[in-house]
Amino acid sequence: MMDAPRPQLGDIQAAAGRLSGFAVRTPLLESPLLNQQLGGRLLVKPECLQLTGSFKFRGAFNKISQLTPDELERGVIAFSSGNHAQGVAAAAHMKGTQAVIVMPKDAPRIKIDNTRAWGAEVVTYDRHGDDREAVTAKLQAERGLILVPPFDDYDIISGQGTVGLEIADQCEEKELVPDAVSVCCGGGGLSAGSAIALSSRFEDCKFHTAEPEGWDDTAQSLACGARVRLEETPASICDALMAPAPGEQTFAINRELYNSGVVVSEQEVIDAMATALAIFKIVVEPGGAVALASVLSGHVPIEGRTVVAIVSGGNVDPELFTQLLSRAS
Repeated sequence: MMDAPRPQLGDIQAAAGRLSGFAVRTPLLESPLLNQQLGGRLLVKPECLQLTGSFKFRGAFNKISQLTPDELERGVIAFSSGNHAQGVAAAAHMKGTQAVIVMPKDAPRIKIDNTRAWGAEVVTYDRHGDDREAVTAKLQAERGLILVPPFDDYDIISGQGTVGLEIADQCEEKELVPDAVSVCCGGGGLSAGSAIALSSRFEDCKFHTAEPEGWDDTAQSLACGARVRLEETPASICDALMAPAPGEQTFAINRELYNSGVVVSEQEVIDAMATALAIFKIVVEPGGAVALASVLSGHVPIEGRTVVAIVSGGNVDPELFTQLLSRAS
């Protein structure tokens, strides 16, 4: 089997053109006081401020905006625990097509409600007993829908890469050269696309994926040089990152561009959520906080360096957010 073609910088730039006027150009935040405490310069890319509350809108819109009129007439389908669901629902609404989203019954209520608010039809399944891809494939075949994959797709990777493209532009505007970038990693679309864009501008920059304990498939895969599928996984507050294995296309890119995968504890995630609220005044969901946690906890060294952490999403139920913050150190 031949390797799938890899997106190039030009594909990401083309995606940025399609997203112009639709996606938010999220800022690059920093705090002088926190920098003083850390002994380095931390730059935070808050994709929690993106339309639909996560970076996922970027890839979904890039994919759906390239569908033919016939494909748009048929409608789209996706499977997601929540953030990709909302991104696809919003993009479909903007392009005038119907979306069907397959979501776990236990997905955060805010993610299910927001997906429906964009006009999508939500079909739920049992995360622990059903095969979401089989459920999706059955519906896709019955209705003739177009699949919008969550990460392992050329156009999705290119769309997510616009996060890295913006970071590169913003660093150059600040006359900064990042020493390292830490990226939240589930299936690997954000990490793959962002590293393609950033490595084209900063040759010496180091890249690190960040994952929660028990869901470190990419870290294990990077360590051994081949895709690892997790067989036993624990419950996790990081619902957005519960992919048991890296994508085939995404890992081919990440294996080449990433220096290491780091793993953070649940407490480190909670503490990063609290810091994000206190210092940067942003609400971050647990899965969206792992890259920030990797820097604040020292897994990605920052002393004497300039490090970027991508906050990937902010879709968290208020009750859970309050409960978790009460456990912050």
